[in-house]
Amino acid sequence: MKKWLLAAVAACFAVTAWAQEAPRYEEGVQYERIARPVPTTTGDKIEVVEMFGYLCPHCNSFEPLLESWTAKQPADVQLVTIPVVFGRSWEPLARAFYVAELLGKVDETHKPMFDAIHKERRNMRSADDLADFYADYGVEPDNFRKQYESFAVNMKLKQGDAKARGYEITGVPTLIVNGKYRITAGSAGGHEQMLKVADYLIEQERQGN
Repeated sequence: MKKWLLAAVAACFAVTAWAQEAPRYEEGVQYERIARPVPTTTGDKIEVVEMFGYLCPHCNSFEPLLESWTAKQPADVQLVTIPVVFGRSWEPLARAFYVAELLGKVDETHKPMFDAIHKERRNMRSADDLADFYADYGVEPDNFRKQYESFAVNMKLKQGDAKARGYEITGVPTLIVNGKYRITAGSAGGHEQMLKVADYLIEQERQGN
């Protein structure tokens, strides 16, 4: 009986030790620390920013993984989505995202926009092209065009560009955890690994590390 009890205790310690050996990631390897942390916008919640572009095929592949991951996050984590403008062809789609955000249409139109570009191969080069797309989701075309050139959208573009510079973004998709850490597919080792590294950093932030 004593031997059995000792064996059970040893097994328990072994399981505990294994559980404590959760994946550990190294700064400068799987993620980078941002030299000058960027202020967050989510109050007391842990902010995870996705920097993306609708034209990016990697962002298209990443989106379903991110959506599933986001749905499982507790209340102390908040995802913020920011479109990056890497060139003239990226700006119309960034503007369209901000219009959808202002009108409360992002949840309804985000994935369909990716599908329209990457599956249906639709042209999305002008305000008219985009107005036609959003009309299918209840946005009146004239209202879309008005918002597209609005002061509010212009300000969001400037703020997004400032964030991208602060985060030192060189590609997408990129995740930023609490304005301090930058994760890319290249550093993490793939799209799924990006989310695992994010989980690790979120836990570090919870613990105040």
